[in-house]
Amino acid sequence: MSSTVTQAAVPATSLKTGLEVRLAARNKTLQAHTSGLAPSYIQANLIVLPSRYADDFRLLCARNPVPCALIAESTTPGAFASLKSHVRHPDGDGTSELRLAEDIDLRHDFPRYCVYRDGKLAEQTADLEAVWTDDHVGFLVGCSYSFEQALAAAGLPPRQVVQGRNVAMYKTALPLCPAGVFRDCTYVVSMRPYRAADVERVRDLTRPFVSTHGEPVAWGWDGARRLGIEDITRNDWGDQSLRLDGEGPFDESEEGYVPVFWGCGVTPQSAVVDAGLSGTIMAHAPGYMTVLDVRDEDMFPVLRK
Repeated sequence: MSSTVTQAAVPATSLKTGLEVRLAARNKTLQAHTSGLAPSYIQANLIVLPSRYADDFRLLCARNPVPCALIAESTTPGAFASLKSHVRHPDGDGTSELRLAEDIDLRHDFPRYCVYRDGKLAEQTADLEAVWTDDHVGFLVGCSYSFEQALAAAGLPPRQVVQGRNVAMYKTALPLCPAGVFRDCTYVVSMRPYRAADVERVRDLTRPFVSTHGEPVAWGWDGARRLGIEDITRNDWGDQSLRLDGEGPFDESEEGYVPVFWGCGVTPQSAVVDAGLSGTIMAHAPGYMTVLDVRDEDMFPVLRK
């Protein structure tokens, strides 16, 4: 299993469904970030933990549902091709689960992965086949890429989608509620620049997406500083956010535009590092998601026309 991953030339417009994205990642013909792929389909983050941490992680998600929106997990330890959904079917009786993906392999269906050993990033790799064991439990967490089509349809496309870039992500000073071994951990957020005048509309559009981070947690330059982000040009993951014209980094000099921050599904792997968890832990590479079979309106019926 190589830790060197190269970009594959797969045009985003050719991948129309979640299954097509998963198969492209599985076949290693897609090794790019997934922002903008399969519009309106739900995207998901991944964290794979030794089973001894599973209960504490479920509790972490329950106590911190905005950055850690748990939507599915392996049916049993070691299972990588079957999921237990944590999303209730919106058209059911309140007890039935929404089936998220039929043909899935958590070891292969993300374009790129991170492998952590004893709380430290050890490598990035194209698949997890050599490190997944019968004791590992995979968890899927909702992703904010899921609401980007709704923003685009309203005439507010995220800048990084238009520019073909990965979203910028930041570690913050905003504490998570502790849960078992997960203590002294903080939020990770994603950031998309918007006109200050459009922030309320952006909030309204993303609010229904409660299982994929929902509305922003902060916005504006004062909001950035409250999160502990002093320099917006120094992101911790993803691509640096650029000015609208693409000439240089986005910063306070771009008049009329402000940063808008959402909870981010990189939070679980950041928490693994914060907590110094032992053993082999795996995750998606930030920005390199899997895409499910359900659309946004399947999960959030309020979006139906």
